Amino acid sequence: MLECDIVSRRSNDQGRAFEFITLITLHEEISKIREAVIIKNSSYESTKRAWESIDAPLQVDLKKAAMAAVGSIFDLEPMILEDGNDKLELLVQQDSQGEKGDVRDILIVRRNVKWEIGLSLKHNHFAVKHSRLSKTIDFGEKWFNIPCSQQYWDEVNPLFDYLKEEKDKGTKWRDLPDKENDVYVPLLNAFKEEVERSYESHSEVPRRMVEYLLGEYDFYKVVSVDAKKITQIFTFNLRGTLNQSTKTTEPTTEIPIAKLPTRIVSIDFKPNKKNTIEMFMDEGWQFSFRIHNASSKVEPSLKFDVQIVGMPTTIISINCMWM
Repeated sequence: MLECDIVSRRSNDQGRAFEFITLITLHEEISKIREAVIIKNSSYESTKRAWESIDAPLQVDLKKAAMAAVGSIFDLEPMILEDGNDKLELLVQQDSQGEKGDVRDILIVRRNVKWEIGLSLKHNHFAVKHSRLSKTIDFGEKWFNIPCSQQYWDEVNPLFDYLKEEKDKGTKWRDLPDKENDVYVPLLNAFKEEVERSYESHSEVPRRMVEYLLGEYDFYKVVSVDAKKITQIFTFNLRGTLNQSTKTTEPTTEIPIAKLPTRIVSIDFKPNKKNTIEMFMDEGWQFSFRIHNASSKVEPSLKFDVQIVGMPTTIISINCMWM
């Protein structure tokens, strides 16, 4: 296995390990107050294996990171600890749910009162999505329900044909003569222009794009930043389903509903970067789209690393320190 593939797999295992220990920590702390059960599905087993594969010092740090976040989540969501004589369920979601528009990794569910919240867990990174572009992926249809134009396909198909030819030769990305100017720049230009075309005729594109990037459900993003010994919680309350009161208890912090964008203010290449597009919208939404090869060998598809550069002030960030 090549070095970049090993690094990617290690990062994936660490992320899954963080999911596992957060699930376990939630169960331990909730069980001190009320009945809770972990649903041990195949995703649970996968995260457990990842936890067992990492070294002991990292396990200690991830446990601290999870523990730091749990108390704040309880303060934000009193429904978790309310004893309604029902059973609270905790589960890790299947990865396939992400493809269906659900970015939540862990669900906390009370079926009797038809209530649930979700957590998206990240270890040392803040990425939103890892969507792909390829000859068979209509990103317009997938992202904002508007099929890509023929002009877009006419521009990108020769690029993917070129990559397919290089793949058949067994070429590695590093051996392409000029991957940035031959692939990245024209592909990102086609992407940028297609977004602009769709937006010109469909005013709902900004809102739908954010809904796609952040998923169909409200959630808390929980990010362990090991170097700073801090766990950050971000409240993505776009539909008002988070932060509900019980009959007797109010949340200690009120989370406002964040407004979705209505305008794309600008979309262009990041200065001095040939692999990254920046998009600025109203209501404080800003994203970067960095295109990259997901493996060392050439493939006729490319992956986006999407980062939130700016967010509305109504999305609250909570810093949970740990030592």
